[in-house]
Amino acid sequence: MRSALKPLALLTPSDLDEALAMMRDHAPLTPLAGCTDVYVELNSGTSAGQRYLNLWGIASLRGIEPDGDGLRIGALTTHTDLIESALIQQRLPILAAAAREVGGIQIQNRGTLGGNIANGSPAGDTLPVLAVAEATVVLQSAEGTRRVAFSDFYTGYRTSVRRDDELIVAVEIPATTGAQWFRKVGTRAAQAISKIVMAAVRGEAPRVAIGSVAATVVRLPRTEACLASGGSIDDACQILTSEIQPIDDVRSSAAYRRQVASNLLRRFWADTEPA
Repeated sequence: MRSALKPLALLTPSDLDEALAMMRDHAPLTPLAGCTDVYVELNSGTSAGQRYLNLWGIASLRGIEPDGDGLRIGALTTHTDLIESALIQQRLPILAAAAREVGGIQIQNRGTLGGNIANGSPAGDTLPVLAVAEATVVLQSAEGTRRVAFSDFYTGYRTSVRRDDELIVAVEIPATTGAQWFRKVGTRAAQAISKIVMAAVRGEAPRVAIGSVAATVVRLPRTEACLASGGSIDDACQILTSEIQPIDDVRSSAAYRRQVASNLLRRFWADTEPA
């Protein structure tokens, strides 16, 4: 483990108030919970942090609750929790579908929704779902709480508006109406980083979000507007390819990603066509 030569520190608060005080008084700290990303970085020697805050034992950051017709999900809610939740299956089944695609069972048991958001990978499986669900990220510091629309949370590749003294404590999701749809395309069916991941909702105003095609997960407002106005799926696909900015990397080529993204949009529109 390359990081073993570094002097590392781990703080373990007993509750959320103590955690927030530590974030204020001992910044910068890297929050960790399931460690599914942090441990990889430590093992590879690429972690920039040397001082960590262990949140795993803070029970108040877990749980899935109804919030009116919507949902409030604690940041430490695991992917397994999302998969097994009857409330998620009833109100936002595409979030459970995305959680099933996150690594293997061990990763699903440890990885958290808040961690997926904080990691900020444009290939994060749950992130397109949160984008089309128009979620709100709840941030808390020792000084107070603020809410940030998910669409405004990321400022660039793996960067966000979260301050060094803040923790992601929950995600709030309004009622989602319309047919929900999710697909991930990867090298294999499980335990693979996505080449393309898409979530969509076909309601009165269609919503489409894609991961792995830009520096952050992206909504496609011009594609959505085309579909909402009754434009053809051919026109919508043409617009989609101009709205995304995929790159060539070790997992795939930009041309492949554009073609697959277009194919997924066609599949979404066909699968959700009203009877």
